[in-house]
Amino acid sequence: MLQDSFRSLVRAEGARLYRDLPWRNTRDPYRIWISEVMLQQTQVPRVLTRWDAWLDQFPSVFALAEAPVAQVLAAWQGMGYNRRALALQAAACQVVEAYDGVFPCEARELVALPGIGPATAQGIRSFAFNLPGVYLETNVRTVFLHHCFPDAAGVPDRELTPLVEAACPAAPGVSEPGPYAEPEDAADTPRSWYYALLDYGAELKRTIPNPSRRSSSYSRQSKFEGSRRQKRAEVVRMLLAAGESGLALEEVTRGLSALEVRAGRGAVNGELAQSILSDLVREGFCLYDGQKDSWRIA
Repeated sequence: MLQDSFRSLVRAEGARLYRDLPWRNTRDPYRIWISEVMLQQTQVPRVLTRWDAWLDQFPSVFALAEAPVAQVLAAWQGMGYNRRALALQAAACQVVEAYDGVFPCEARELVALPGIGPATAQGIRSFAFNLPGVYLETNVRTVFLHHCFPDAAGVPDRELTPLVEAACPAAPGVSEPGPYAEPEDAADTPRSWYYALLDYGAELKRTIPNPSRRSSSYSRQSKFEGSRRQKRAEVVRMLLAAGESGLALEEVTRGLSALEVRAGRGAVNGELAQSILSDLVREGFCLYDGQKDSWRIA
């Protein structure tokens, strides 16, 4: 079991380094969920510029579920990984249909929703419902690797998980968990504990060689420039700009070729453009109109 000195250190560093981020000033599970998804592979400064704007457009899970796909994708532009936007809307639809718009707090129900994995589920549980569990994201992983495995490489999450679970405080003494329940001991709750780990971990990554690179789950993000991922994002952008008119294969191919040529790379052929469009249709991003032989955003 981790020593009390470790928990005291994390709590002290968390208090010293605390970041007053807007999503920390709410217990609304919808708002916290949006922040958790936005923060996946996206830096905090970028999310700070987008979280409020998203909530202005989609202030509730009902608003997100009912919005046109094109509006959701347009609001997500610039955040990367457009699949996250589709998953957000799909999950919102399930929360509305299965739970009448009230977010579940059990991990097994949360991970059953599209795009919600164990870390995101526990982020919702910790920050909205103040419930304990294993919240193993990169900054949390950084702290435990730094203190518990200072000289080890390739540390698997299965070795970190019991330590993270043991260190997390119990749920506060409230009669019934809920997004607006007030804890009896705000100084040491799952919510405050994981905020401390997040802020301390972010500082460690800034000031020392990133300990999370010694995790077996660490992988360097693949290069975006020139990648298929970049071309997919460009096709989505072009389809959004085209609106209901849609685009023919030749137009998509020309647009992708222009992107590549501007970057000093070779032109794109129709086969690659067709392959990307087929993927986007299959994944729900766009629709093919056989009569017009064109594609438009879903």
